[in-house]
Amino acid sequence: MDYRNAFAISASGMTVEKIRLDTIAVNLANIHSTRGADGKAFQPLSVKVTEAQGSFAAGFTQLAGANQLRGARVVQIEPSGAAPRHLYEPGNPDADAKGFVSLPGVNQVTEMVNLAGALRAYEANVVAMNAAKTMALKALELGGGQ
Repeated sequence: MDYRNAFAISASGMTVEKIRLDTIAVNLANIHSTRGADGKAFQPLSVKVTEAQGSFAAGFTQLAGANQLRGARVVQIEPSGAAPRHLYEPGNPDADAKGFVSLPGVNQVTEMVNLAGALRAYEANVVAMNAAKTMALKALELGGGQ
């Protein structure tokens, strides 16, 4: 049995979750930003993920095709399109004529829920990788025990 597929799938999952964590950190870091270096308002980002080459379903329906199983990959990181929040701060230099400041449409609660989910998914991939490693070591012990 080739354990490299299991390691590659878990590694791709950990990579995707790391990117999700980084994106959430960027969103939370800019929650109070009124404008960026380019003068435009910050747009919250979202990560688009898909399965990497191959199909999980095809691999499960064909035992011989188990080597077709692949992990996940990030397709793109794009603005989420969330509407900006308006906060009344007449003393702010970025306030409009009515005293309102436009802040990014980052929802802190949603970001924290996404953060918890990404952390749990990362941990699950670590557990899966450790299980594959343990199985590989046990297989080596069985084969070399004589």
